[in-house]
This record gives sequence, C-alpha cells and structure tokens, in this order.
Amino acid sequence: MKKRWIFLLILVAAIGYAAYTRKKSQGSKADAGKPAAPQSVAVVVGEVLSADVPVWLTGIGSVQASNTVTVRPRVGGALNSINFTEGSIVKQGDVIAEIDPRPFEAALAQAEAKKLQDEANLANARLDEARFANLLKTGAASKQQADQSAATVAQLEALVAADEAAILAAKLDLEFTKVRAPISGRTGVRLVDAGNLVTANQATGIVVITEIQPINVIFTLPQQNLPSLSAVTKPGATKLKVEALGGDSKVLGEGELELLDNQIDTATGTLKLKAKFANEDLTLWPGQFVSSRVRVNTLKDSLVVAREAVQPGLDGQFCYVVKADQTVEVRPVKTGIPTSDGIVIAEGLKAGEKVVVTGHTKLRPGAKVSPQEPKQAP
Repeated sequence: MKKRWIFLLILVAAIGYAAYTRKKSQGSKADAGKPAAPQSVAVVVGEVLSADVPVWLTGIGSVQASNTVTVRPRVGGALNSINFTEGSIVKQGDVIAEIDPRPFEAALAQAEAKKLQDEANLANARLDEARFANLLKTGAASKQQADQSAATVAQLEALVAADEAAILAAKLDLEFTKVRAPISGRTGVRLVDAGNLVTANQATGIVVITEIQPINVIFTLPQQNLPSLSAVTKPGATKLKVEALGGDSKVLGEGELELLDNQIDTATGTLKLKAKFANEDLTLWPGQFVSSRVRVNTLKDSLVVAREAVQPGLDGQFCYVVKADQTVEVRPVKTGIPTSDGIVIAEGLKAGEKVVVTGHTKLRPGAKVSPQEPKQAP
C-alpha cells in the first residue's frame, strides 16, 4: 500500500508539471504575436523665445590713434636732458626735453641792450625835434632842419619797435629750449639721447606721441549696406553703436560711429567708416586689426531658437516640434538673421513651443521622445 501511494503522488506531480509547461509555452507564443511597445528617444529640447534682436553689419578694420605727433626741436643746440620715460603717459604742455638755453639767454640780453640804446637815441632826437620847432617859430631855424629832426624821431621810433620784436623773438627761442608735449598721449621709443646736438625741425624727432584715449577704428563695409547706413547717419540722428571684436570674437570695446566716408572705393566697391572708442581699458592699440560691427537696427519681439534646432530637408528647412504627448512633428520654417546664440525664425513656430536641439538622427514624424537636460544629453 505504501508503494502504491508513492507512485500515485509521483504521477500527479508529473501531470501537473506537464500542464504548467504547456500553459507557459502557449502564453509565450501569444506574447510573441503582439507588437512591441515603442521606445522613447532621448533628445535635448529648447524653447522658442521671443526677444529683441539687434541687426549688425560686420567688417574688417584697423585701429588708429586719434592723434600722432613726432616731436621735433624748434631751435638748435645741445640736448641737455630727456625728461620722459619711454612708454609713459604725458600731458599736453609737459616738458619732455631741454636744450642748452645759454646761447639764447645771451641773444635775449643783447636784444634788450640794443633796445635801451635806441630808446636813448630816440629821447635825444625828440628833444632836438622840440628845439627846432621852437626855433622855426622865431625864424632862427629853417623848415628843412625841423623836418629832418622829425624824420629822425620817426626812424628811431621804428627802430625801437624792431628792437621789441627782436626781444619777443629771443624770448620765444629761449622758451623753445624747453621741448613740450604738443598733445596728451603715450610716448614711444626715444629717438635721440641727451648730449647730442639737435637742429631746428630736424628730420629725426625726439619721440613720437600717440593719443590712444580716445582711439579710432577705421573699417569697411560692402557698398550694398549703404541704404541701411545712410538712413541713420543724417544730421541730428542718433549715433550708431559700434563694437570692436578680437580674433576670438571677444568684444574689445564699444564706441560710436563718427564718420561715413563721402565716396565709395571704386576698386573694391566698399565704403569706409570711422568709429571712436573711449578705450578706457587700453584693449585697442594703434595698428591692431579687428573685426568691427555697427548696429543699424533692432528687430522687436522676434522668435529665436538654437541654430542646431533648424535642420535642412528636401523641401526646405524644418524643426522637430515636441507636442504635449511627448511625440514630435515636422514643422517647416523660414529663418531670418543669425544671432550670437541662435537664429531668428520668420515663419513656422510660435513663442513657447519646444523644439528638438540635438538627437535628430533617430527621429521620425510621430516618434516618442524623452526630453533631456543639456548636461544629460546622450
């Protein structure tokens, strides 16, 4: 009996296991016949923003000093001293060099002594003129003698006036022995050393001074931009904002447009412009090449998206727009001008909509997406 019960238990277990296996197999086949649930694609999305977009015209130019002066001596002599340091800032009127003044002091003293001598002769001639005038009244002197004495007085008066002019010239030469800075600016390399003999207006100056605060930038734009510029450069119009950019597109300074040249270069078809910069941080230097852009307009309430969101297609440019159910649709768009961090959308999108920025390769219309933050992008 005991063996029979064991056999029955084994038989029941075998039948149950066979039924369980058959049911599991049938369930697996049924699941295999069902379509698999679609997987979402990880993408980075961006929002369509409404912003005021500035319109810039960009050209290549160079930096020029506002004023450049080569300081030359105005009198000759031995250069006693140099009173500036190369590369230093000097102010207008500062004494930057001194020439030996002793020869000019002697010339001034000689001119002053000559004036005293002529003034003494003039005083004596005036006395003679008065005597001859009295003698002429009594008939003791002829009219010719009286006229000669009057002419002598006039000659000596002219001589004294010439002496005064000579004194002024001597004083001026003496003043010129102190070489002063004609403008405020930065000094360059010293061109002559103390102890050398210099001459008036010599070809080689003492130093070159450049005014770099403010400073100018000269740049060119194609002649096609003339209508955009001429409308805002009329007398009384607000000056246009200009930015100078370095090689890495970093803004080196902000200034204002000062001049639109009065003619177009026929050889290149370009128009020359001049802008003035305060250059407070000395980021602009004479002779430096920079990119310059002038702001001619501002587009109010424009729609802007990241440049990567706009994709090329057979029928034109488009964007993948993320809908509320986390699926995407293809939206044809028309683009406008580029901005510093995006591009203007003229048609096709609305402010606040979400568009796919990266992850386009795996997308199809109607595909389900899983929006990611930029730092979590695959």
